[in-house]
Amino acid sequence: VQLQASGGGLVQAGGSLRLSCKASGLNFRLYTLGWYRQAPGKQREMVATITSSGVTNSSDSEKGRFTISRDNARKRAYLQMNSLKPEDTAVYYCKARRFDVELWGRGTQVTVSS
Repeated sequence: VQLQASGGGLVQAGGSLRLSCKASGLNFRLYTLGWYRQAPGKQREMVATITSSGVTNSSDSEKGRFTISRDNARKRAYLQMNSLKPEDTAVYYCKARRFDVELWGRGTQVTVSS
């Protein structure tokens, strides 16, 4: 079972990035997927989630800027990030959850320069 996040990088403020989370070894369509981030010296926080039925949720600071989606056929989750701000700089992680099972992938670094 593996989750692999990719798509991070260095971008200027106001720019966009699209993160991708590729899953293997699990019945992907049954899991709730989420993107989380952790900035230096801060706790990990939820960015956005999407349930197995496609219901999405995101934190207030990301509403309107970030969009989570999923492609069950490709076993991938995505996070489209627009209008990026320096405070969005963090390591971004994807998570798959079903009942009491949680699976985390390695993070991908996003750095937004001012």
